[in-house]
Amino acid sequence: MSGFAMRRLLADSVAVRATLVLAVAYANAAGVSWPFSFGFVTGAPLWWLQILAMTFFLAVLRSSTTAQQGFTMGWLFATAWLCATFWWLYVSMHTYAGLPAALTALAIVALAAALGLYYAFAAALYWRLRDRGPILAPLVFAALWTAAEMARGTWLTGFGWGAIAYAHADGPLALWIPWVGAYGVGALAAWLSAAVLEVMSSGWGLRAALATVLALGWLVPGLLPTWSTSTGSLSITLLQGNIPQDEKFQSGSGVPLALAWYGDQLNRSATDLVVAPETAIPLLPQDLPEGYWEALMTRFSTPGQAALIGVPLGSMAQGYTNSVVGLAPGLQQVWRYDKHHLVPFGEFIPPMFMWFTRMMNIPLGDFNRGAVGQAPFDWKGQRLAANICYEDLFGEELGVRFEDPARAPTVLVNVSNIGWFGDTVATDQHLQISRMRALEFERPMVRATNTGATAIIDHTGRVAQSLPRTTRGVLVGTIEGRTGTTPFAWWVARFGLWPLWLLVIAIVFVATRVRSTRAD
Repeated sequence: MSGFAMRRLLADSVAVRATLVLAVAYANAAGVSWPFSFGFVTGAPLWWLQILAMTFFLAVLRSSTTAQQGFTMGWLFATAWLCATFWWLYVSMHTYAGLPAALTALAIVALAAALGLYYAFAAALYWRLRDRGPILAPLVFAALWTAAEMARGTWLTGFGWGAIAYAHADGPLALWIPWVGAYGVGALAAWLSAAVLEVMSSGWGLRAALATVLALGWLVPGLLPTWSTSTGSLSITLLQGNIPQDEKFQSGSGVPLALAWYGDQLNRSATDLVVAPETAIPLLPQDLPEGYWEALMTRFSTPGQAALIGVPLGSMAQGYTNSVVGLAPGLQQVWRYDKHHLVPFGEFIPPMFMWFTRMMNIPLGDFNRGAVGQAPFDWKGQRLAANICYEDLFGEELGVRFEDPARAPTVLVNVSNIGWFGDTVATDQHLQISRMRALEFERPMVRATNTGATAIIDHTGRVAQSLPRTTRGVLVGTIEGRTGTTPFAWWVARFGLWPLWLLVIAIVFVATRVRSTRAD
C-alpha cells in the first residue's frame, strides 16, 4: 500500500471515529435535554422542546451507518433521558434506605440502561425500515417508539415514569388525550417529530400535506363536545402532615407525631369528606394506642361526614396490604381499597433480589396485592375511586373501573407519600401524572400526600388548588364529580392497550412488506 493510500485510510478512520464520537455526544445531549420539556424547571410548558429533542435524536439515528450503531444511539439517548428523569431515586435509596452512594448511583444507571434497551431495539429496527417513504417512515418510527413506551410501562411490573406524553399535558396534543390516552399522545408526538425531519428534506407538497394534517388534528378534537357531565359538588379537606421521612416509622418521634396531628385534623374537619395520605396512620389498627381506632370510627359514624385514610392492614398470618379505608355513617363494614400495583423493592421483592433489599432499610417491605378494578367508595352521590402512590401512572389499570358506566368513578382520589424522594422534581412529575389521568377520563383527581403535591385537579386537568410542598397544612376546597365515558375510557376498559399494540404490529408489518426507497 502506498504512503498516500495509507494516509488516506488513516484520515478516513479518524473522520469516522470523530463522527461517531459526535453522534454519541449528540445522542446524550438530546436525552439529557428531554426532561426539561416538562417545564418543571422554567414553570412554563415546553412541549415543543420535546419535539425538538426527538427530531434531533432522529437526525443522529438516521445518520448511523449500521443497525448496530442505531441500537447504540437509541440506547445512549434513552439511558441519558431516563437517568435525567428519575435521578431522584438516589434520595430514597441512599438517604433513607442507607445504600452506599456509589452502589446507589450504579443502580440508577443500571435501571435506566435496562429500560433503555426497549428504545435501543426500537431504534435499530427503525434504522432498518427508515427508507419507506416520507409518509410511512414517520408512522414506523411512531409505532416502534410506542411499542417501546408500552413495554417499559407494562412489562416486568412496568415503570413508565417520564413517558413523552406527559410533556404534552399543556400543549396542543392535549386535545387528543381523552381519545387515545397517554400512549396514544406519545405516538402522535413521535410521529410529529419524525414528520418534521421528513419535511426538512422534502418539497413543498409534503410540507403542505403535513400542515393540513396538523391543522385538522388540532382543530377537530377542539370542536367536539365534552364527554362528561356534572354529578354535583362535594366539599373536601385534604391533609398534608409533612412527617419527616426518616422519622415517619420511628416509634419515638414520627409515629406519635402522625397519630396526634392526623387524629386532631380528622376530628376537626367540617367538610363532606376528609382525605389523609398514604400510611397517614403508620401502624396497623390493632397496634394503635387503645381506643384510637374506635374513636375514629365513632367520629365518622354520625351523619354528614366521611373520611378516606391511608393505613396498613392485615396480620402476620394473613399478610399485609397498603390500604385506604373509608369511614362513613351507615356502613355495614369499613370500606377498604388495597393497593394493586406494588412498588418493586419497596412493597414486594422481585425474584433473586433478596440480597439487594437486605442492603436497604425500608420498613413495610412486602405486601399482598389487591385486585384490579375494586369497587368505589360511595358518598353523597359521588363514587370515589382510590389509588395509592404511583398507581395513577397506570391509566390502563385505572381504566378497568370504567367498564360499567353505572359504577364508574365520578372522582379519582390519590393518596401518596413522595417524601421518600425529598424536595425534588419527583413531586412535580407525579402531579403531572395525576393531571394526565384527569384528562384521559375527564374526572377530577384529588391528591392527599405527606409532603406534596397535595392538590385538587379538575376534570380538565387544571390544578385548581394546592398546598405548598414540604409544609404541614390543610387544604379545604370543593370538587365537582363527573359522569360520562371518554373514548379512551371506553376502549381501554374493554381491551386494555391491545388496540395500540395491534396498530403497532400492523404498521411494522406493512413496512416490512414495502420496498426500501434506497439500498442500505
